[in-house]
Amino acid sequence: MKIQPYVQKLENSVKYKDFKKEYSDSFIVAGFFVLDYETGVNIHQIDYYVPSKKKVAAFNLDGEVEVRLLDMMQKEKVPEKLDLKTKIDLDALKGILEDEMKNRNITENVKKCVAVIQTLNGKKLWVLNCVLSGMEILKAHVDDDSRMVLKMEKASMLDYIKKLPGKGQIQANQPKLNKEEIAKQIEQLDKLKEQLQKEQEKTE
Repeated sequence: MKIQPYVQKLENSVKYKDFKKEYSDSFIVAGFFVLDYETGVNIHQIDYYVPSKKKVAAFNLDGEVEVRLLDMMQKEKVPEKLDLKTKIDLDALKGILEDEMKNRNITENVKKCVAVIQTLNGKKLWVLNCVLSGMEILKAHVDDDSRMVLKMEKASMLDYIKKLPGKGQIQANQPKLNKEEIAKQIEQLDKLKEQLQKEQEKTE
């Protein structure tokens, strides 16, 4: 599963072309992906920063291309530009994680992964938050260039859910979703992404 076909789908869409006409100063800042290894229902989103609005345009690429303008957590902070030609494909992330999990004697299986690719301090980094079979959250940072796991830790899912704004939750066992349910899930994931950004800013 490569990212580039989704980039091509985005760039060929009418909504993207209209968006670029209106916001010619915009640029890619992140790829946001939800990889569900149980149901196979994945979510693919590419984020553009719009300097003139100080907002992020989130393009959902599952089905018809949709775009929404979202507020930044810190409006004065300009995110770094991202080149989405990554060395690590989406389907390689699980194997990289599992190899490092074995090294750390973590025996659970990865059931779902929220993967964000972005540039931090000039380095292309994958920020991963995964649901494990033991109902724990595995957090990891993977360097795209070297494929090395720079950071890995486990956290309690209950503690993690308490931090989420509203009632957004990750459910480990989910049935096949229809379009309306996927839309609701995307809203929850936007809240999750905000929380991930907050945590990331703390680590920086």
